[in-house]
Amino acid sequence: MSENTLVSPASSSAPADLEPAVQPPPPTHHRLALAVILTCQLMVILDATVVSIALPGIQHALGFSSAGLSWVMNIYSLTFGGLLLLGGRAGDIFGRRRLLASGIALFTLASLAGGLATTPTELLLARVAQGVGAAVAAPSTLALIVATFQDATERARAIGLFSAMSAGGATVGLILGGLLTSWLNWRWVMFINVPFGLVVTVLAPRVIQEPPRQGGRLDLAGALTATGGMVALVYGFIRAATVGWTTPLTLGCFAAAVLLLTAFVLVERRVAQPLLPLSLLTDRVRAGGYAAMLLVAAAMFGMFFFITQYLQNGLGLSPMQAGFAFLPLAVPIFAGARLAPRLVPRYGARPFLLGAPLLLLTGLLLLTRVDAHTTYAAGILPSMLLFGLGAGFTMVPLSLTILSSVRPQESGAASGTLQTMQQAGGALGTAVGITAFTTATRHPSGTGQAGLHATLAHGVSTAMACSAGLAVVAFVVLAVLVRPSRPARPGAPASVAGSA
Repeated sequence: MSENTLVSPASSSAPADLEPAVQPPPPTHHRLALAVILTCQLMVILDATVVSIALPGIQHALGFSSAGLSWVMNIYSLTFGGLLLLGGRAGDIFGRRRLLASGIALFTLASLAGGLATTPTELLLARVAQGVGAAVAAPSTLALIVATFQDATERARAIGLFSAMSAGGATVGLILGGLLTSWLNWRWVMFINVPFGLVVTVLAPRVIQEPPRQGGRLDLAGALTATGGMVALVYGFIRAATVGWTTPLTLGCFAAAVLLLTAFVLVERRVAQPLLPLSLLTDRVRAGGYAAMLLVAAAMFGMFFFITQYLQNGLGLSPMQAGFAFLPLAVPIFAGARLAPRLVPRYGARPFLLGAPLLLLTGLLLLTRVDAHTTYAAGILPSMLLFGLGAGFTMVPLSLTILSSVRPQESGAASGTLQTMQQAGGALGTAVGITAFTTATRHPSGTGQAGLHATLAHGVSTAMACSAGLAVVAFVVLAVLVRPSRPARPGAPASVAGSA
């Protein structure tokens, strides 16, 4: 799944030979630089869902088994989520603009290879390469926004657009996937990345300022334990969703994740330049925000996955119709993300962090009422509108609050951690939902097409109850832990949302 740094620009103490000999871009380049960064973010986020509507065509064309087909989605999330922390720290050391351009170049080549794939193995290898490219590029996006926009108000608006891409990118992927699959064929969900990737790769070095690099050495021990731990955790969620939570391999994955992530914390406490500075997690507000982001992402991705299935398999919509059915979800997400940066400085983040998740939760609770007689207009559309408004007004204030007052030298790690929470949350929400869905549909509700429809509806409503439960926990975390000590003020030098 994700999802946002806000720091005060400051001079770096890195040695002079590490400073890039690049003049800051003129103000007229700011909007173009932002467009390039947002395009990068949209590419890596929507690729997690743009393929989902094309899965039936992929299976037919390449001969995937039913079990193997799930890996077209899962292997991207596994690679992306597992390498994000490493990508964030690498950007701090080797240059964030350089990593963004290099990561998108790899992502673009992998997309071309995926579109040309003729066997399941070729497509899966291309998806792995896409995940690596995304993990290299994504953590640098927010740090580059901070370096480009030094005025607090402009920066808040830029981060609002970025958060809209993060929150709405998955929905855009569903719409775009439906259009491409219906008008052309499944290969274009891969090919569509190529022209945009080329534009980002060419323009990034020309319009984006390279922030001062931090120098130092890559924490290899931390990289190995963090990457191994995240891969084991995400794979554990994927295994839980497909074969169950109590199988030996699933439990082994979770045990390995606990051991490796514990080792990672011990390593980070001892090294001079950690991959993830633990100070990012010692602040109560920030730690609670990370936890809430994971839970919100889990609720969102669970909703995307199951409502997509219901629209096509339950209501009989075509891929294109199913994609456009998500438009009422995308519009309020983007509207909320655009309005929130203007309202947070006036009223503070706290009202939004308490009120907006309740809208999101209400939308999910309405979806728990899905049954064999539910229609799109009466049963799905109102839920999407509420869910979209809640997501749009949650993501921006939460992003600003989580990463306010982060030091420049830690911005890459902080951004990588936040996006790791989003990807792990997406895997968690999908796994929990599929487990509930499988249990609920084990005994069919009847025979024939009507029975299949009723069984599907019952499974979806049960899965949505799990997503609603995750949203409830997120609300409790936000209410108890994420309490910014002061409202934001326009022009505040270090923070838009305030921090404890």
